[in-house]
Amino acid sequence: MKTGAVEINRIHHGDSLELLKLLPDSSADLVFADPPYNLQLHRNLFRPDRSRVSAVDDGWDKFDSFLEYDDFTRAWLLECRRVLKDTGSIWVIGSYHNIYRVGAMLQDTGFWILNDIIWVKTNPMPNFMGTRFANAHETMIWASRLRNAKYTFHYQAMKGFNDDLQMRSDWMIPLCKGPERIREEGRRAHSTQKPEELLYRIIMATTNPGDLVVDPFAGSGTAAAVAKRLGRNFIAFERELEYVDLARERIADITPLNVPLLEYRTERRLPRVPFGNLVASGYIMVGERLWSADRSVSAEVQADTSLLCDGMTGSIHSLGTIVSGRERTNGWSYWHAEREGALLLIDELRKEYRKRHQC
Repeated sequence: MKTGAVEINRIHHGDSLELLKLLPDSSADLVFADPPYNLQLHRNLFRPDRSRVSAVDDGWDKFDSFLEYDDFTRAWLLECRRVLKDTGSIWVIGSYHNIYRVGAMLQDTGFWILNDIIWVKTNPMPNFMGTRFANAHETMIWASRLRNAKYTFHYQAMKGFNDDLQMRSDWMIPLCKGPERIREEGRRAHSTQKPEELLYRIIMATTNPGDLVVDPFAGSGTAAAVAKRLGRNFIAFERELEYVDLARERIADITPLNVPLLEYRTERRLPRVPFGNLVASGYIMVGERLWSADRSVSAEVQADTSLLCDGMTGSIHSLGTIVSGRERTNGWSYWHAEREGALLLIDELRKEYRKRHQC
């Protein structure tokens, strides 16, 4: 299967900018970009015991100037924006060395920033020289292609990731270590391999099964690996052949989860049934009185579906807010109808309407 001239579900070897140009307009649902950070390291780092720190000193992370890095960033961001669907979004991860330049470039190229997410590393590398604070986080910017885009965001699923609390913008996730860390001859195979937990959360939050995830800087293939596992399609580009081979081997060993396991069951929303539907269909009669739970307040239903109480009028929500004295009131859980001498929440009548009309 292909999109344009590019095969889907494959790590492609080559320059990301040139390969991005082969993708059709509006073909991707998500871009995850882990670009070079331009760390600007000029000397070796050593621990107190004089052992050398395995830092990121690869050639692919070196740029001659900030201007060169900015030109590089602008070019690939413009291509990513072109290939994103209007409903798509992009995640870019970086450190203090580059993320502020990337953030400005995102805005300059037309993206709309939705959040910056702080990945707090629970096991960061210390600052061995003791000259600065230990760098214990990286920043991810999440942005939509357009300002008012209807991008994918599984809010309820993210609450499930956080014990039914709203997911925050600080994510406590350890560095990639242990069995997950890919090694060759006892050494790290890639200097900046990201933890699968990080990509799992991003892909679950902002894509749907079957969506296309594009990764312009595949590295060790973490984004592609997690995308495959979660039933998403992927296209990934990588310039360094050794990483391409590494990522392809990694992905070949992954079995996607069964489709039923990928459903967002907590995201299913009941069809909207306005109060007017209940009035027009006779579930609630014009002229009928609705009551508060303690019968201290009542309001008369008008033909235009508004409620009237002591000269005040409004919808079930706005009038409920006024008479209850609360900052905001959900009329469905405030007003009751009298049925057979007992009070029944009007939301129960709405449930009857949905059941009868199968909506």
